[in-house]
Amino acid sequence: MGHDHAHGAGVRHRGRLLAVLGLTLLVLVVQVVVGAMTGSLALLADAGHMLSDSVGLVLALGAIAVAQRPGGARHTYGVHRTEVLAAGANGLILLGICAVIALNAVRRLDDPPPIDGGPVLAAGAVGLVVNIVGLLVLRAGARESLNVRGAYLEVLGDALGSVAVIVSAVVIVSTGWHVADPIASLVIAALVVPRAVSLLRDVAEVLLESSPRDVDLDELRQHILGVAGVVDVHDLHVWTITSGMPVMSAHVVVDETVTDMGEAHGVLDRLTACLSDHFDVAHSTFQIEPAGHVEPEGHAHR
Repeated sequence: MGHDHAHGAGVRHRGRLLAVLGLTLLVLVVQVVVGAMTGSLALLADAGHMLSDSVGLVLALGAIAVAQRPGGARHTYGVHRTEVLAAGANGLILLGICAVIALNAVRRLDDPPPIDGGPVLAAGAVGLVVNIVGLLVLRAGARESLNVRGAYLEVLGDALGSVAVIVSAVVIVSTGWHVADPIASLVIAALVVPRAVSLLRDVAEVLLESSPRDVDLDELRQHILGVAGVVDVHDLHVWTITSGMPVMSAHVVVDETVTDMGEAHGVLDRLTACLSDHFDVAHSTFQIEPAGHVEPEGHAHR
């Protein structure tokens, strides 16, 4: 099935993002208060990740609002790429938070302060429950929108972070081994970094206009060549404007039987139907060329 390309995939999930933002802010307040009272770095680290989540969600919602603005003479595709830029900012914020967490955790390893594990355990449990709810809310949108996927990965990292907080609190309560707190902080940072890097890699692929991973160019080429009247295709390009908005352009060489505009329109209709049936491409542009057509040398492509 096709996506709602008019406004990108993120628009449909704005309500989900708002709901998760509210839950995230609630848990953030709880973790900051309890973390400050108990001195738990692991809980404050998880709160820092929650803060990153909140900022990322605000960026995502703002990007979705901006992306709905119509295009103009300078932005003919609109400004959908703001959604991708917001996801990139999200990934960078995550990496920064991880660096701060790791630095403070290493400093505490030699001389960890005493921690009251009971309140930390309760706050970690609340955070885990809320994060699980957030994951369920965002799960569907994470398959369609890079922005929503970024939020989903952050909530997943928070859920794993809450597990680390719970484990460290249980260890402290049962054994009095306070080193468990900075160790849990390092675990949280280690869980978050790969997800931030993965998100930044996906953002880079969009900005570099790489072919979408789910589009096989060879298969696409064969489908185009299989359309009646088409004898060759070159300058085939597929890239992504934003999540759920793939774009394609190609030069299509038609056989000698295509001699007027009516027949050329027939080829275009068949090409469009082919792409609609087999590929989810938001916008496609075909340049029809007669057999034997040679482009000027300065503009020739392979």
